[in-house]
Formats: sequence, C-alpha cells, structure tokens
Amino acid sequence: MMIDTHCHLNIEEFKNDYEQVISDAKLEGVNQMIVIGIDPVSNLKAIQIANSFQNIYATVGIHPGVVDDYDISSIENLLKEPKVIAIGEIGIDLYWRQDNLEKQKEIFIKQIELAIKFNLPIIIHTRNSFSKAYDCVKPYKGKVKGVFHCFSSTLEDAKKAIDLGFYVGIDGPVTFKNAKDIKEIATHIPLEKILIETDSPYLSPHPFRGKRNEPKRLKYIAQAIADLKGIDISLVIQQTTKNAKSLFKLGEKNEKN
Repeated sequence: MMIDTHCHLNIEEFKNDYEQVISDAKLEGVNQMIVIGIDPVSNLKAIQIANSFQNIYATVGIHPGVVDDYDISSIENLLKEPKVIAIGEIGIDLYWRQDNLEKQKEIFIKQIELAIKFNLPIIIHTRNSFSKAYDCVKPYKGKVKGVFHCFSSTLEDAKKAIDLGFYVGIDGPVTFKNAKDIKEIATHIPLEKILIETDSPYLSPHPFRGKRNEPKRLKYIAQAIADLKGIDISLVIQQTTKNAKSLFKLGEKNEKN
C-alpha cells in the first residue's frame, strides 16, 4: 500500500473524473491520498472529497500565489474538520512573483503559528525560495513539523530541512534523466525522512512526462528512489508509508470517517 501525500484532485483538471482517478489509483496500490488545498474554493472541495471516501484526507491553506487575494481567516474554522490533517499548501514562491515577498512571508508565518495552535503539520511550497522559507520556519524549530513538498533545491538544503525535523517530498522529477539535484537527494538522504507524492495533475513521471499526472503513477517515483538507493521497491513503499502515517497521524482521529 502506498500513500500519495500530495495531490490536487480538487482542481479543474479533475472536475469530471476525480472519482475514477481515485478508483484507478487504488488498483495500482495507492490506497490513501491527501488532497491539498490552496485557496478557499479548493480547500472546501478537498474536504468534500475527503468526506466522500474513507481513505482520502484533506489539507487547507493559503498558497503563496494567492496571498494578495485571501487571508488566513478563511481556513481557521476548517481546521476543526475531522478529515483535515495538515495546513498547506503554504510557503514562498519567487518564481512567479518577487514584488510581494513580505506579504508572502507574513501569510506563511501566520499559518505556521496556526499550525502550532492546532497541533497540525505543515506542507511547504518552495519555488526558487528555499532559503526564504527556511528562514521563516527556523525560529519555530521543535514547535512545528511537516514536509518541504516537491523538493527542488540542493542536497545541502535538504539536509537543512531534515535538521529542522521536516520530511522531504519527492515527486516525478526524480524519474527525469537530467534531474541531478533531486536524484542526489533521493540517493543520500535517509529513507526515513522521505515522503512520496505525485503533485497531480502536475509533474508526471517518466514515461508519462507532459501528460496529466494521477496518483496511480506514484509507483514510478517509489521505483526511482529504490533504484537510486539500490534497494527493493517494497522497502521504499513500507518506509514512506510509515513516514506519512507518522507525520499526518493517519489511522487516528480521522480514520473514523
């Protein structure tokens, strides 16, 4: 059994067939999925989907790409929902915009503090921004935990994330021929600190690159990690599943739905 710890079944690309996508994933051994919110509409949709399926969970958050449009007041009440298991996707994105960095940091830090208040992990988005996001999280070391999702920085930065007590999320690019940094990271960081995720519908692994990604393709990521580490895929699946259950407390309060 695998757990896709990051997928966006709650957005337009899956509007007409997310139920089939969930069914297809389970046939490929992806028995649990975490649907990630990024704004008020997708947060509510994530909860709706999670409440409709026993082994689907939701997160809610204000993504750095929408900090000018929304504030955290839209998510606090949602954190009491039984199937909401984390705050995310939150963080810093300097790929699309740099002029509102201070606003991004402000909203990110407020959500970190909210996670501490509700004792929830956080799912961190960093694009061209690891050092800025790291600096926001560092003062809260030991008070908050989570994952640096879809890790795209260096091995040195991955070790810094782990030192904060965080996991590293590994996605489809680990299967790309020239993705040297993430291959190095997957090779050298402990399996005990890795989460596997698809980020569906984005970042489809080889040989499906360029096509809509789905949770059913999680096994290609697990296999790539196994190949890089020279171990059997079953060990990757076993440990990353254990990691996800530990971080997100799966099988506890939220399993009753």
